[in-house]
Amino acid sequence: MRAQSSFSEIRQQLDAGKISCGQIVDHYLKNIREKNGKLNALLSVYDQEAKEQAHLIDQKIKSGSAGKLAGLVVTIKDVLCYKDHPLQCGSKILDGFQSQFTATAVQRLLDADAIIIGRNNCDEFAMGSSNENSAFSPAVNADGHNRVPGGSSGGSAVAVQADMCAVSLGTDTGGSVRQPASFCGIVGLKPTYSRISRHGLAAYASTFDCIGIFSNNVKDSALVLEVISGEDEYDSTVSQKEVPAYSEHLEAGKRYKIGYLKETIDNEALNSEVKAAFARQIDELRAQGHQVEEISFPLMEYTLSTYYILTTAEASSNLSRYDGVRYGHRTSEASNLEEMYKKSRSEGFGEEVIKRILLGTAVLSASYHDAYYIKAQKARRMIQNELNELLERFDFIIMPTAPTTAFELGSKTENSMEMYLADLFTVQASVAGVPAISIPMGRDRQGMSIGLQILSKAFEEQKLLAFSNYLLDN
Repeated sequence: MRAQSSFSEIRQQLDAGKISCGQIVDHYLKNIREKNGKLNALLSVYDQEAKEQAHLIDQKIKSGSAGKLAGLVVTIKDVLCYKDHPLQCGSKILDGFQSQFTATAVQRLLDADAIIIGRNNCDEFAMGSSNENSAFSPAVNADGHNRVPGGSSGGSAVAVQADMCAVSLGTDTGGSVRQPASFCGIVGLKPTYSRISRHGLAAYASTFDCIGIFSNNVKDSALVLEVISGEDEYDSTVSQKEVPAYSEHLEAGKRYKIGYLKETIDNEALNSEVKAAFARQIDELRAQGHQVEEISFPLMEYTLSTYYILTTAEASSNLSRYDGVRYGHRTSEASNLEEMYKKSRSEGFGEEVIKRILLGTAVLSASYHDAYYIKAQKARRMIQNELNELLERFDFIIMPTAPTTAFELGSKTENSMEMYLADLFTVQASVAGVPAISIPMGRDRQGMSIGLQILSKAFEEQKLLAFSNYLLDN
């Protein structure tokens, strides 16, 4: 089995009897043993369990009863529930906690005979853009061992990048799948909000959170998306729309009308090498016969602040359940109930999480509710409407996924605003709830990956995936 094989290649070898699921698992476990000590992408490795699953699936393949994902080895971000397995959300507050049930998306993988091999490192409660907020030390980019992998789903991205699995599930609240995919040179898909059930996803910001998919190619992401999407009795917010067979419709059928945002190209935060790579991509698209136009999105300057006001408000509410009473970390130094709450949360949460809870509590307070929270909700609607109007005029909107390539560990931890700017180009799709994908677009002079982000109308993942596949094949 060659490194970073696509699932279609793996499945062909399985069906032909040239390889077994046991051998596939051994391949990934070997890579985990050799690389994870330096990269810190996985917090738990389910080696014996994966081998047992592989043996059972090998028997299913022989009997002709194997599922659609038989032989696909997957890792899952440490915010997704997997029954009787650890769930810590990259935090000390959930020290020792194990899930009592399995997330819908994870269960659908298992039902299709995918093999879950481990749990990925991530920023605490998915709050971060570099994976440096993890209570278990940061994951490290495999392309440069002093570079961040991006966040918050950095461990998931590195696991795919370093061939520790074929596919990984992450989550994307404001860019936490797309930005790590850009930094690690892989494919990262954020579907339309509500396309995938959030049941079993530990909530950060409930009206933004999406389960997303990392892979080495578009077809693998398409196949996983069609398996894990769709209605779910446990999630009243999930879409009831029919789920297309995404993996069977990856042929781009025409020339497209594509827009790119003037505000991204003229932005001071945009790295010169990223800008040059994006300009080359525009030239290539025009040479291929696509109509590519510069368009303006004046509300872009408000998207980052709108995003952070609303997500911190939702985090303040969602994280109130972690109180040291029922599960997870409880302080040993409290003399009364109030002190127990305060000390358990102060000891269990990291600095960034505490900061966002306090910000969210402030914007929800009586003094600031109208001035910040309500105003941000109105701004969100305006941003959504304007972006949707542009997507009515254009098949796709493209932009760099991130304003820079992967930066050095520790280089932005002292300046919150610099760190938040890493999300500058990804929050638009999150605020509007539309699907977006990051695909590799080149590398800078130091060999670090540059990502191209593509946005489409809500629930047009089929069209988005087909176009992305076309770009990677040309």
